[in-house]
Amino acid sequence: MNLNERIQIDPAICHGKPVIRDTRVPVSIILGSLAGGMSMAAIEEEYGVTPADIQAALNFATDLIAQESFHPLPHVA
Repeated sequence: MNLNERIQIDPAICHGKPVIRDTRVPVSIILGSLAGGMSMAAIEEEYGVTPADIQAALNFATDLIAQESFHPLPHVA
């Protein structure tokens, strides 16, 4: 799935935060709702998004994490 079909980043919309295309629903709201235990059906109803939108938000987050470099923190005694 091409994320650009479902995820939009535009400085004029929600201060440039990634949103579901053609909405003002931030990807972070979708992810936070899932993390908080909301069902996909409840998210669809609450925010007016589709299952494909929710999947695109998950894929977007997955791709961001995959691109990150992680470095172990030094152990502090």
